[in-house]
This record gives sequence, structure tokens and C-alpha cells, in this order.
Amino acid sequence: MRELIQIQNLDKIYVNGKIEVHALKSIDLSISEGEFVAIMGTSGSGKSTLMNILGCLDRPSGGRYLLDGIDTREQSDDELSYIRNQKIGFIFQSFNLVPRTSALHNVELPMVYGRVSAEERRRRALSLLESVGLGERYMHMPNELSGGQKQRVAIARALANNPPIILADEPTGNLDSKSSIEIMEIFTKLNRENGNTIIVVTHEPDIAEFTDRIISFKDGRIIEDRPAERGKVSGKEGLPCNC
Repeated sequence: MRELIQIQNLDKIYVNGKIEVHALKSIDLSISEGEFVAIMGTSGSGKSTLMNILGCLDRPSGGRYLLDGIDTREQSDDELSYIRNQKIGFIFQSFNLVPRTSALHNVELPMVYGRVSAEERRRRALSLLESVGLGERYMHMPNELSGGQKQRVAIARALANNPPIILADEPTGNLDSKSSIEIMEIFTKLNRENGNTIIVVTHEPDIAEFTDRIISFKDGRIIEDRPAERGKVSGKEGLPCNC
């Protein structure tokens, strides 16, 4: 498969006065188109720093990051913003929905920045909400939705511009077990049927086992890169998706 993400000898150093914190140290990593990957590690291990760099929200201190063949070192801030809008869908633990805006308009928002027409925005947003099981709740406000439903809206929003990559940072961290399984089943379906490359940051081993590959971090370094034990998690193999 084509390599969508290529990282070579990547470092990230944060400077606080005279103190330097090496958040990432000499990382080499490649992720191919269509992979479903979990990035694991405890707090401070470097996994969230890596996610920010993968999402072009932060720049490395050294090394190279090629995203779909584009050397991100050579891109301006405006160019990186365009790349984020077109190539990456973001999903966060805290959902990050606009509070006083309906589910429909939350999903439409990335398409506004993408200069999609109002008619096409509405059509696509309704279709995406239907695909995550919220077709009848499109006019509900975030405070009228459960945690699992809010995350479904966030997934629909992440898909708004049909990005090839989905980055999910602790997407089940605020959910109960049932909702967590349902959200991971949606990711599995997106990966298997739509072909999205999905990267999930998590500290939960049972969530990581929904993926195909688990990359573990400790003290800013990759300490393990292994296949997940597919089928170990209930709902991953042979059970219907209730999404």
C-alpha cells in the first residue's frame, strides 16, 4: 500500500526558560493508506505531541514529516491550514462542538471553510448524520445529546470534507463502555468500507485492540509496534454494528 504518512528522525523539544523537554526523540514511523492504528502510552509519553504534529497543529523541532508526499517543513501556516481542512478530520475527547449550534450546523462548519455551497453543505451534512445514526436528531443542540451522540456528531463533522485521514485523540475518554464500543465500531466500519486511514490515540488497551496495529510510546520514543489481536474485543468480529 502507498505510504500516506512518513516520519524520519523526528524530534520535538519544548523550551521553558532554561529547561528543555524532549517530548519526541528520533521517531521513525510510516503509516500506509487505509491502515487502522492505535497510538498508546501513559501521560507524558509523547503520544499527544505526535498527534499534534501528524495533524499539522504543531511543527517538529527536527526531522521530516511527509504527509501524502508533501514535506510539511516547506509549507506556510496558511498552506498547513488548507492541508488540515482537506486531508485530516479531527475527533477529540471533549467533542469540541459549538454549543449553541445544531448538530446539522456543527457538521456543516468545516465545509463553510472549504467554500462548499450552502445546498451541498446541507445535503452532505444530513447524509453524514444519517450514516452515524443521528438522521432524526439533526436539529438537536449539543446539550440535548448524550455523550455518545455528541461523539457521533463529531465523527460526522470530521468526515465533512471527505478527508483520507481521521485523527482521534482519546475519542472514548468521556464515554461509558457501551458508547465506547459503538464509537469504535463506527471507526471500524469507516476503515473497512470507506477506506479511511484512522489513527486513534488512547491509553485504554481494550480500545486499542479494535485497531489493526498498536504503536506504544514511552518517554518520547516508540517502544513497541505490533499487530493488534483482532477479534479479541467483543463487537470487533462477527457482531452487528449498532451504529
